[in-house]
Amino acid sequence: MHLDSVLLEIMRAKVEAAAEEMSTTLQRTARTLYVKEAADFATALTDLNGRFFAYPPTAGVTIFIDNDCGPTIRSMPDLEEGDVIVTNDVYRSKGLSTHLPDIHMIRPYFWKGKLVCYGWCFIHSTDVGGRVPSSISPSNHEIFQEGLIIPPMKIVKKGRLNDDFVRVFTANCRTPDANMGDIKAMLGSLHTGQERVNDIIARHGLGVFMACQEDLQAYSEAKARAVISRVADGTYEFWDYMDDDLVTNIPVRIRVKMTVKRGGIHLDFTGTDPQVAAAYNIPTFGVRHHWLTMRFITFICTHDRSMAINAGLYRPITVTNPKGNVLNAEFPDAVGIRHSSARRLSDALTGTILKAAPDMMAAPTCGATSPTVLAETDPRTGKRNVLVVEPLRGGMGACRGQDGVDARDATMSNMKNHPVEFVEADAGIVIREYDICPDSGGPGEWRGGTSQMLTFEVLNDGGEVLSRGMDRFRFPPWGVAGGTPAKTFHCILNKGKANEKRLSRIDVLKVNRGDTVTLMLPGASGFGDPFARAPEKVLEDVKQGFVTRPAAAADYGVAMTTDGAVDIEETKRLRRSRVRDNARADFDFGPEREAWEAVFDDETMVELNRRLSQLPKSVRHDRRRRVFESAVPNIPAAGLGLLTDVLRNPDAIRVRLRQALDELSF
Repeated sequence: MHLDSVLLEIMRAKVEAAAEEMSTTLQRTARTLYVKEAADFATALTDLNGRFFAYPPTAGVTIFIDNDCGPTIRSMPDLEEGDVIVTNDVYRSKGLSTHLPDIHMIRPYFWKGKLVCYGWCFIHSTDVGGRVPSSISPSNHEIFQEGLIIPPMKIVKKGRLNDDFVRVFTANCRTPDANMGDIKAMLGSLHTGQERVNDIIARHGLGVFMACQEDLQAYSEAKARAVISRVADGTYEFWDYMDDDLVTNIPVRIRVKMTVKRGGIHLDFTGTDPQVAAAYNIPTFGVRHHWLTMRFITFICTHDRSMAINAGLYRPITVTNPKGNVLNAEFPDAVGIRHSSARRLSDALTGTILKAAPDMMAAPTCGATSPTVLAETDPRTGKRNVLVVEPLRGGMGACRGQDGVDARDATMSNMKNHPVEFVEADAGIVIREYDICPDSGGPGEWRGGTSQMLTFEVLNDGGEVLSRGMDRFRFPPWGVAGGTPAKTFHCILNKGKANEKRLSRIDVLKVNRGDTVTLMLPGASGFGDPFARAPEKVLEDVKQGFVTRPAAAADYGVAMTTDGAVDIEETKRLRRSRVRDNARADFDFGPEREAWEAVFDDETMVELNRRLSQLPKSVRHDRRRRVFESAVPNIPAAGLGLLTDVLRNPDAIRVRLRQALDELSF
């Protein structure tokens, strides 16, 4: 049975509305700020194979559309009416959950005794135990350090809550009451989904409901292929870097080869750097996975805004993802900050699409999402408190004909900020600054989006600050088609005070009463020659606070009079006098990446990773470190030193590198 186009559109609206109401129920009844305000959660309906056929377009987290509930469902063969599965187990769920704070629930939905689909929801839980408050630390090297592991199990059996689960769960987290509030909100959301599915079947019949599940996915697949068909067939390669893996100062390279052919895309991640002894590995199990393909949700849906949001839109994409690289974690790799690697892959995919279809893709985004956590003890009650202060982010990249979005990178999620009043009411801090970062957006004919900045003051002694996902201290988001790179990440303890200290990536930062922490995220990339930007637009940027007057003159060649107007004659002089011998027609990566690649070029890195892949996993990370430190023994920490300073003699470094490669063995 297949539905005609009219009935299919009706069913699309009905099932999406059901998933949307599940989402509303969860958010309105949740307990923690990160769920009820930031909206780090999602809901959906899955078909009998565990693939989503209905996903709310306004969900807080949009990238999970390609999630696969199938392995988790199949691990529980005795499901009955009223049962609910819970898991956060990265490895046993085969990548349904990708780090332990993400708690997933699945409920089978029945109609008159017949299984018709499943309801699904997830939340990011504030704390699930582990080595540090909030459970996520970049320096974790195995998953056992990252918190309580919940293998797929029944949290509810025939409608009855599993009290044993509750006791174990609450005993293993730092904020048990708040966490259980979110758990109950998830169960309420799944109950709402069952009621709405019943309503739909009662109105349209079981046959129509079952048929729409595949028809909607097939419809989205066809529309996605139509978008991809607008990209020229061919093979396109690109790579980008994380600053380091925190436990070393060595950059981590992520490489992708994209082959486009007749409306399909194949992604090959061969040549990507090995798994790291830190929490940046992504558990994808060698198959297509939402953390690998998340860049395509915005790309495809931007070019077809009528797209039904379901797993079908990913069917045109296949992958090759060899074992042993950072995009393919293996037990017991730590995975807590897998989103940093995914963001860099997203930027690499942006590069491949820009090579293939420059008029269809924006420049890269800020490339960093930095939820900042405060862990403290109330001095009056002794109660432990852990909360996300803000889910900080930067802007979005510009594209041909349009500036980037400021302070709002929505390529990974629709998450929102926390209202300052709520944060100050729930935590022992005062927000001193919460604003955009002027001049952070990459200059271009179309300006890159500016980033967010936050300064908060600590009110109590003995606190800890964690900020996960910090990156782009070293390698800025790169400019496109004559545009220049954006500003990098900056983090400062006690800015403007006598004890001011510039920081690199934070693992766990000890803070006391009176300390301030300032985070300035990277901006997004510019597109096109900045000296071609209309002076009136630059003037408006200055008035809005996105660009300062000195940057308007230096970056855009636009001078202003003392009364705030464009100085036409001085602007003409500035633009005539500019010399840009080093302007790039394609991509401007900035001096740090250019200096690095003058030594560690693509051919060398592919060879190094091929050799490393032949070594046992247990020695791979150490051997990699030895190679780089033999070639460059004094690589500075990201943001606290320049690669250009330590790579001034690339010829000598290449000699040492070749010797280290030749000696690489077990």
